[in-house]
Amino acid sequence: MMTKSTKSKFDKKLLINRELSSLEFNKRVMEEAYDSSNPLLERARFLAIVSSNLDEFTMVRVAGVWDQILAGLEEVDESGFTPRQLMEAISQVMHQMADDLYTCFNRSIRPALKREGLVLAQLKKLNQKQWDFIDNLFQKAIYPVLTPMVVDKSRPFPLLANRSLNIGLLLADDKAGSEPVFATIQVPGVLDRLVEIPGEGKRFFVYMEDILKKYMEQLFTGHRIEAMGCYRITRHAGLGVDEEGAEDLLEAIQQSLKMRKWGEVIRLELEQGMDERLLKHLVDELEVPETGLFQIKGPLDLSFLNSLGSLKGYDHLRYAILRPQVIKAFEDAEDDYFKVIEKSSLLVHHPYQSFDPVVGLVAQAAQDPQVLAIKQVLYRVSGNSPIVTALAQAAENGKQVTVLVEIKARFDEERNIGWAKQLEQAGCHVIYGLTGLKTHGKILLIVRREDTGIKRYLHLGTGNYNDVTARSYEDLGYFTCDPYLGADASALFNMLSGLSNLGQLYKMHIAPHGLRARFLYHIQKETQNAREGKKAHIIAKINSLIDHEIIEQLYDASQAGVKIELIVRGICCLRPGLKGFSENIQVRSIVGRFLEHSRIYYFYNDGDEMIYLSSADWMTRNLDRRVEVMFPVEEKSLRARIMNIFQAYLKDTVKARILLSDGTYARVDRRGKTLFNAQEYFISTGQ
Repeated sequence: MMTKSTKSKFDKKLLINRELSSLEFNKRVMEEAYDSSNPLLERARFLAIVSSNLDEFTMVRVAGVWDQILAGLEEVDESGFTPRQLMEAISQVMHQMADDLYTCFNRSIRPALKREGLVLAQLKKLNQKQWDFIDNLFQKAIYPVLTPMVVDKSRPFPLLANRSLNIGLLLADDKAGSEPVFATIQVPGVLDRLVEIPGEGKRFFVYMEDILKKYMEQLFTGHRIEAMGCYRITRHAGLGVDEEGAEDLLEAIQQSLKMRKWGEVIRLELEQGMDERLLKHLVDELEVPETGLFQIKGPLDLSFLNSLGSLKGYDHLRYAILRPQVIKAFEDAEDDYFKVIEKSSLLVHHPYQSFDPVVGLVAQAAQDPQVLAIKQVLYRVSGNSPIVTALAQAAENGKQVTVLVEIKARFDEERNIGWAKQLEQAGCHVIYGLTGLKTHGKILLIVRREDTGIKRYLHLGTGNYNDVTARSYEDLGYFTCDPYLGADASALFNMLSGLSNLGQLYKMHIAPHGLRARFLYHIQKETQNAREGKKAHIIAKINSLIDHEIIEQLYDASQAGVKIELIVRGICCLRPGLKGFSENIQVRSIVGRFLEHSRIYYFYNDGDEMIYLSSADWMTRNLDRRVEVMFPVEEKSLRARIMNIFQAYLKDTVKARILLSDGTYARVDRRGKTLFNAQEYFISTGQ
């Protein structure tokens, strides 16, 4: 552990700020939009992803910093910032990112789309035929949906929905000396943001807000429009649920979701050049902090670019379709997944290998008369989940089905509540999460009666039971009927559904009941081995590295001589490469076509190598405030596959970025190296 004097001496150098590291990740995503080697519609999609990510970052992380400022906190955090200093730093980065985002859109993506025959048109350049189409569309399909609102003495400023796109106006009449009044209209979210209109030889699209502006005088007859402009707000989205005081957790979450829609305004985006009077009115009414004001050089909210990705006839502008392979053991299964898993444990690497066996296993269990019980944790599932359908069918077939549906999964709360109610109606025993903890572990347990007695079949994974995201999220899934892991799984579900203690587990490590201690044990053992002159090596592939205790232990390990290779997709608060302190630590991030999501841990362990898969990142919330699962992979062939996966990421020279000690990232130095793209390698090999 670092001594107090060491920590004080290096106080502002030890840790990279979490919020700034998160923004660095989004910069890496934006780099993919700038990268002309990526297909055009995929580049547009990366812009949409960054736009959505910044929304969530604002609603959660920026909002949290504002909470600290409003509470009067002035303490310096471990990365050297007071809340106000951090807000200034965040604002500076976010404003620069907004400029870069729209530079990419205006100067690269939009012109390139036009060259491909996809025109995001300006209304002033339309012909009469196109105007006739728009006029007919407005009168019949748009006008009936609109709700214009004027603010005056009898009509207060309306409650604006979070992330809604609006048009603000200043209206005047002909009465002498009368002040202009404020009016607003929401661009209806139920209508397509991009409206396709007829055109010759190309496909033309116009923005819904531009159409509304053109017809605004029809909506406010009798008034003269003095100013008009688009604006968009982002609100505080913290749930703030009092779980201890809530008699019904489900009801508390539902009430809190309603409040989320009307949280404080954290950010106001408005189109560049807005009339100063209109701008002042919005800022005063919405009480927007100065750092949260963004003047945008283009259409607000680029998430609409996602809609272009579904256009037919433009496959040459997308990544080649990935057809996940079914591993041979399952391909020869003849729909008997239990027989296959009984022969040997299996490892599946998504999205390169199919998610179908996961769905197939649950579906077979639902129909198999020998299956007595199915128990599963669902954190995020798809909108039309075949797994939920199979679980409901299993309950209707008389099996004991227990499902923990985590209704506190951020931004998926409403969907999960809907699934939970559907499962209950089918006869499943549904657990709505645990008070004070999110259940994030990825685990499926099937109890089956066989000739030799009761046997337990397991699927354990690093990612969610979501058949849709399994096509774009990189994850690992592990099928086994190992009796020790099965016993551990039963103990875990008994703890989740009842009041029993976990007790001593055989192979699993569960947060918050010992997972942190297991990680610390392995890191400290590598440290001790290095000090004794033995080989010591740690490799970890994770989404985020934030936990301070883990970071301190990794710093100590580095100083002892442990070789530490970290593959961290997103946030990393550890500062590598500090001479005499963390120079034995390398951190790389892979950002590409697929979202790197698996959590894999390797410890050399004096030659008795340990490899674990887990649902947990090295984050305090994962180790202390969530139910997480970690388990060892012991089969020699599967361990070799995992090491091959590690090596592919560690030699990537195309999509890898290296974290520098100042908190920024740089591309891998390719001099003298062969170009190697880990994701493309997995696609080509089906591994």
